[in-house]
Amino acid sequence: MERHYRLAWALLDSGWHRDVGIAVDDRGHIARIETDGAASEGASANAAERVSGFVVPGMANAHSHAFQRGMAGNTEYRLSARDSFWTWRQAMYALANRITPPDLEIIAAQLFVEMLKAGYTSVAEFHYLHRRPGGGAYAETNELWRAVARAADTAGIALTFLPTLYQTSDFGSQPLKPEQSRFAMATGEFLGAIETRVRAERGLASPRIRTGAAFHSLRAVPLETLREVVAGLESIDADMPVHIHIAEQQKEVEACRAITGRRPIELLLDTGLVGARWCLVHATHATPAELEGIAAAGAAVCVSISTEANLGDGFFDAARFLKSKGRLCIGSDSQATVCPAEELRWMEYQARLRKRRRGVLAQSSEPHVGIRLWREAARTGAAALGQCAGTIAEGMRADWLVLDPGHASMAGASADTALDHLVFSGGSAAIRDVMIGGNWVVKDHRHAAEERLAGPFGELMSGLAVARG
Repeated sequence: MERHYRLAWALLDSGWHRDVGIAVDDRGHIARIETDGAASEGASANAAERVSGFVVPGMANAHSHAFQRGMAGNTEYRLSARDSFWTWRQAMYALANRITPPDLEIIAAQLFVEMLKAGYTSVAEFHYLHRRPGGGAYAETNELWRAVARAADTAGIALTFLPTLYQTSDFGSQPLKPEQSRFAMATGEFLGAIETRVRAERGLASPRIRTGAAFHSLRAVPLETLREVVAGLESIDADMPVHIHIAEQQKEVEACRAITGRRPIELLLDTGLVGARWCLVHATHATPAELEGIAAAGAAVCVSISTEANLGDGFFDAARFLKSKGRLCIGSDSQATVCPAEELRWMEYQARLRKRRRGVLAQSSEPHVGIRLWREAARTGAAALGQCAGTIAEGMRADWLVLDPGHASMAGASADTALDHLVFSGGSAAIRDVMIGGNWVVKDHRHAAEERLAGPFGELMSGLAVARG
C-alpha cells in the first residue's frame, strides 16, 4: 500500500520546490513526485501526511569503523612530543583486542542512532574485526559480523557492510603482528563468506542491507592477492562496491615507494582495476596527476576531515579534485566527530585556508556552498555504498531529513539558504525528523531506541575506561 506525503519544501534533482506530493511504495521507494501544488487534488492528497520544514536527501556515511566509537574522546592527551597516527594506532589495537561481539553491538547501535540524528541515513561499515581475541575463528557464524547487522536493525539505518581483507602488516608481505591477529582472513575464506552473504541478500524483496568488500590498504594486501580477490568479487557480484584506504599518511607513501618504486595511488591505478564502483578512502597525499587519474577512472574519494585532522594526516585537495570532475563523499571514520555538516564545513574551510578565499567549493551553476557540497556528498556517497538513495527522485529509496525552520540555527533561512545554515550555522541541531525507506526513524529529535541504549552504552564505556587505566 502506498503512503502519501505533502512536503512544504523539498530539494529535488531540479532544485527546491514547494508543496511537493510524494507517494512511497511498500518497498520504501518513491513511486511518484508531484511538484508545486499539483498534488493538492484528489483523495491521495487528502490522506497525505503533511511535513513542514525543509526536506533534503539523507547523507551517506561512506567510511565508518564502528568499534572506534569506544575510544572517541579518550586519546586526546599527549604521550610524547612525537604523537602521531602511528602512536594512536597502538591505542586502537588495544581496543580492538578487548571488544567482544556484545560490546560491538552496543557500541554500533549507539553510534548508528547518533549517525541518524546527525543526518547520516546510510553507512558503509569498513569492518576488519573478524576473529576471536588471539586469532581463533568463530565456530560457525561470525559473531562480530552479526553484531554489526543487529545494531543496524536496532537503529534502522541502511547498512553497506564491507568485510575487509587484512593479511600483512606492511609492504613487502610482512606477516601480521600479534595485535593484528583478529583481522586475519585467508583469501578463500574471505570470498566464501562474502558469497554466502550476497546469496542471502538476493532473496530479500528490498534490502536495506548491502554487502560490498574492502581492502584495508596496499600495505595490508599484497598486489597479487588484490588482483585475485577482485576477480573473485566480480564473479560474485559485478556491481559490488569496493573500498580501500590509501595514501592517508606520508610514511605510507614513502614505504610504498621504497618497496615498489611507486606511490600507493599510482600503484593502484596502474593495475587497471579501479573503476566507478571503487571508493578510495582518504587519498590525503595524492599528487595532482593522481587526483586526475582517480577522476578519470570514475572512482570516488571518501574524505573524513574530522578524523584526518584528529590524526594529523594532512589536507586533501578537494578544490583540485572537484575541478577535475572527481566524485567526492564523506565519512565519520574513527568517530572523532559524527556530523556530516561538520565534515562538509571543514572541507570548505580547509580550501579557504589554503586559497585564502571564500566560497571555494561553490560553482557557477550552484553558488550556495551548502547545497553544492551536500548534494555532491549525498549522491556520490550513496553510489559508493551501492545504495539506491542520495537524492529525492522517483525510484529512489525515501531517505529524507527534515530541517526545522523554527530552530534557532534556521532563523532567517529560505529554501535556497537552508543547507548553508545547516552546514555553516548549526551543524545537525536543526534536523528534526529522519526517514529511511518510508519509515520515520527519528521524530522530533528522538529515536525510539536511544533511551534503552543509553544505560548499557554508558556502562560499557565506563568499563573500557577502567581497562585503559
